[in-house]
Amino acid sequence: MVVHAALAVLLSRLSGTDDIAVGTPIAGRGESALDDLVGMFVNTLVLRADVRADSSFTDLLAAVRESDLQAFAHADVPFERLVEVLDPPRSTARHPLFQVGFSFQNVTPTSIELPGLSIAPVELEHRTSQFDLHWIVQDEYDETGAAAGMSGFVTYASALFDEAGVTVFADRFVRLLEALVANPAAAVGDLQIIADTERRRIIHDFNDSDHKAAPATLVSLFDAQVAATPDALALDAPARG
Repeated sequence: MVVHAALAVLLSRLSGTDDIAVGTPIAGRGESALDDLVGMFVNTLVLRADVRADSSFTDLLAAVRESDLQAFAHADVPFERLVEVLDPPRSTARHPLFQVGFSFQNVTPTSIELPGLSIAPVELEHRTSQFDLHWIVQDEYDETGAAAGMSGFVTYASALFDEAGVTVFADRFVRLLEALVANPAAAVGDLQIIADTERRRIIHDFNDSDHKAAPATLVSLFDAQVAATPDALALDAPARG
C-alpha cells in the first residue's frame, strides 16, 4: 500500500491529474480450502487513488489503505464482469479500465531439495509488456531471511515509450520514495521529483534564448527580401469556394 500510494503520487505528478487508477493481480485464494488446490485463480483488481496536491503522504496513505482494503474485499468479482457492468468505451489500443499495471511480489522464496539434484530459479527476460506501463516491485531478503530492501523493474509499450523516457520515470520514482520517507508530512504536490541537473536544464538551459540579431524591422527585412528575389513567389494559398 505504501508503494501503491507512492506510485499514485508519481503518476499524478507526471500526468497532471488527481484521479489515478492502476491494475494489480491478486491470487484469488482467499479461502483456505483453495490452498492445496491446483489451478489458476488469479484475478485483476482496479486500485483507485484520489491524489490531492495539498495532501500529505500520511493522509494519502490512509486513504489508499482504505480504498485498497475495499478492493481486496471484492476480489472474487471477476474482472470481466466489472468491465461488462461499467461498459467503458472500448478500444483495441488500450486496456478498458487502466493503462498502468502494478505488481507487488511479496511471495516467500521457496526451495526444492531432491537427492542428487541441484535446483535454482532462472530469471526470464521480459520482452512483452501487458500494459502501457507495468511497475513490478518485490521484497528482497538476505541469506538469514531478514528483509534487505526492495527491487523492481518497469515494462513498457515500445510504441508509446522508449528506454530513456522510462528510465527517467524510474529515477523520479526512487527520488520520490526517498523524499516521502524523509518527510511523510509534506504536501505531495511540493515534493521534488526531478534531479537538480534536470531542473537546471528546464529552468535555465531551455530558456537561454539570448541571440544576437542585426538591428532591423519586419518591414525592412521584407523590403530586403523583395529586392533580393523580386520574381520569387510571395504567397501561395488554396482558393476557397
